[in-house]
Amino acid sequence: MKFKEFGLNEKLLEAIGYMNFEKATEIQEKAIPVIMEGKDLIGCAQTGTGKTAAFVLPTLHQIAEEAHNGIHTLVLVPTRELAIQIDQQIQGLAYFTNTESLAVYGGGDGVSWEQERRALSHGADIIIATPGRLISHLNNGYVRFENVRHLILDEADRMLDIGFYEDILKIIGYLPKKRQSLLFSATMAPKIRKLAQQILHDPLEISISVSKPAEGVTQTVYMAHEDQKTPLTKHILKDKDNFRSIIIFCSTRRKVEQLTRNLKRSHYNAQGISSDYEQEEREKVLLDFKSRKTRILVATDVLSRGIDIKDINLVINYDVPGDAEDYVHRIGRTARAETKGMAITLISSDEMYKFHRIEKLIERELEKLPPPAELGEGPQWETPSPKGKNRRSKSNFRKKGNFKGRKKGPGKKPENT
Repeated sequence: MKFKEFGLNEKLLEAIGYMNFEKATEIQEKAIPVIMEGKDLIGCAQTGTGKTAAFVLPTLHQIAEEAHNGIHTLVLVPTRELAIQIDQQIQGLAYFTNTESLAVYGGGDGVSWEQERRALSHGADIIIATPGRLISHLNNGYVRFENVRHLILDEADRMLDIGFYEDILKIIGYLPKKRQSLLFSATMAPKIRKLAQQILHDPLEISISVSKPAEGVTQTVYMAHEDQKTPLTKHILKDKDNFRSIIIFCSTRRKVEQLTRNLKRSHYNAQGISSDYEQEEREKVLLDFKSRKTRILVATDVLSRGIDIKDINLVINYDVPGDAEDYVHRIGRTARAETKGMAITLISSDEMYKFHRIEKLIERELEKLPPPAELGEGPQWETPSPKGKNRRSKSNFRKKGNFKGRKKGPGKKPENT
């Protein structure tokens, strides 16, 4: 379906044409008419399916067609990176309109705080915000949400994973009860459905390719001991000179730093990014990667969802993600919008159970390759049992002295982001 068939505002169509967009993706084709009709919506779609434009385009259409005062639309997102990316996409699509948008997120200076305060009190058309930062502004009493007509929650599952459930409900308490509400999530876990029941009214539900890798991703798996992963990563990279954009995902910030240093010593054009970086530094690293100044980006899962970086040739999972669905989001960085891409995962003996869960989720068993002969033998794949895995995990924690005092629970930010 072509965008001109949706009945969108002419200035929006002009911007779409200028950006060389012509044919809508599946989530756009199904969601845009529903949103333009004013109905509440649950959209379940993995990263790379075009869901940002699926809610941005009808929102911009409504702003162009409706008279309004103050803030028209509030978009809640889990991370500052996603807030910035959505704001940039809005600015591109709204280029020929008078729509104003602003990303509200932590990590900035006093100047950015003052800019956010003015927008929240005097009214930009669209506010894209992380819950924590927005709560800080709400507590100061100047935020004007009485005219908000549309609420959008993007990456709702990740917001709940981080622990924003109560913050989301608190923010919604400031909004008019009569509004259109949209919830987008990569998964439909029970906690997402519970949230949807609380904030949506008689929603339509659209589900697109839930928890399955994109068709264009070639998935390769190597068995490797921990001390083999870095040399194996270099082995993978050495014949990929024609790959211009590569992302490597590590499980911890320390591994990001170690691998980045190692790659730089081997003369690879690589940069690392994690939550240890200051906001300005993170933005610069992302900009350099997007503009192809940096070829290899080493990251924690701060980048696994929501960041719109096009034409990624290769994703390497240096570590198997703890959440099976995060595997889909990680490799979703490549093969976006019907392109081709490659994803390679390195599995140690302690990660076999995690990858077994991934195979169950994607309903596909992948061939497990050995490392190159010069790196020595890797671990042998065994289909582990959950019971056995649980015993090993506790034993390993005690051995490392980390088991005592470790706490899990809702609301605690993951240590490795």
